[in-house]
Amino acid sequence: MKTRSVRSALTVVALALLLTLIAGCAAPATIAPTAAPVATSAPAATAAPTSPPAAAAPAEIKVGATIPLTGRYAAGGAQIKNGYELAVEAINKDGGAMVKAFNKKIPLKLEMLDDASDPNQAVQRMETLYNDQKVLAYLGGFGSDMHAAAAAIAEKNKTPYLGVAFALYNIHQKGFKYLFSPFVKSPAIAKDLFKMFDTLNPKPTKYAIFAEKTDWGAELGTLWKTEIQARGAQLVADEQYAPGSTDYTPLITKARDAGAQVLLTLPGPPDGIAIVKQMKELKFNPSVLFAVRAADFPTWNQALSKDGDFVIFAPGWHPAVKFPGAAELNQAHQAKYNGPAQAVTGPAYAAVQILANALGRANSLDRDALREAIAATDMMTVEGPVKFNADGTGQVITIFDQWQAGKQELIWPTDQQTKPIAYPAKPFDQR
Repeated sequence: MKTRSVRSALTVVALALLLTLIAGCAAPATIAPTAAPVATSAPAATAAPTSPPAAAAPAEIKVGATIPLTGRYAAGGAQIKNGYELAVEAINKDGGAMVKAFNKKIPLKLEMLDDASDPNQAVQRMETLYNDQKVLAYLGGFGSDMHAAAAAIAEKNKTPYLGVAFALYNIHQKGFKYLFSPFVKSPAIAKDLFKMFDTLNPKPTKYAIFAEKTDWGAELGTLWKTEIQARGAQLVADEQYAPGSTDYTPLITKARDAGAQVLLTLPGPPDGIAIVKQMKELKFNPSVLFAVRAADFPTWNQALSKDGDFVIFAPGWHPAVKFPGAAELNQAHQAKYNGPAQAVTGPAYAAVQILANALGRANSLDRDALREAIAATDMMTVEGPVKFNADGTGQVITIFDQWQAGKQELIWPTDQQTKPIAYPAKPFDQR
């Protein structure tokens, strides 16, 4: 039994060895060769990136204006409106403003809103023009307080703002980059006014100031005092009043009793008319009355008649100026509004001329490019040559007008005048 078991075990081992030898001598298994790569064509060259398709030119360019068509500045607002409308019509009649960015003329569309002579409403209208109408630029209204409110919104919205009919200089010292005003400012008014006074014979030596309690009143009053002191003259009455006052008796009697020969003031129309009426009643007859702003409008003569004569003011323009385009503006105004162009219509017209000129130089049709182009303005307008200083104030010619025989006459500069200054003013009871 034991011998048989050993033989069986040896037989199994021998068989296993034999199978192993056979496997080792067998030809190795053939591995299928990896298929050669299939030849393909070279990848197509990637096309050079292309610029996005050029934007199509707009059908029109929207320009927004907030203007006092009602309220205390309505008379001035009407003149501003007329100037804007006439300028836009003249430009569009010729096919529109030439726009460099599209190398073609594009019509202007004027979007006007009434701010009711209220700075708060002006702010609201400015936002409406920006958010709803998507205007490319703003045109301003009338009055320093109105522009001060509106210019801050233009700056916030980074939208160019062209404003006339405001002399406030202080607002230009706030670092605003989008505010431009092709209109004479307080420093030039004060300097050029006294330059004109220096030509008078006899020269006045006693001055009175009635300054309204506003930023502009403080600004211009300070500048007037500087000029008075520089000439060694006397300031015999330095008074202030709140806009909308009705009784000016204390101011007038003080100036009268001190022998003031010149009265300098800057009232709104209702205040200015009230001051002159009370001056007549109180027999205050200065040789010169300078009433900037109030006397700008035809309503001055309508309310005061001959009592409004001899008053000097600084409206920024006169329809008889000898600058290119002024005569055509007057003709267009007569045809459209059945009357001659008024004092601040010219500066308003010039603002649109400046805007159109800038569109022709701006490298793209966006607000910042337009701002840069306006800042670089150097052109002739209906109010004369215009450039801008770094603070947005305009390099413009100071114009002084005077009411004579019920008409506004241009008295300064002398090379533009329609009549020389009427001096001294006749007493009220001799007019």
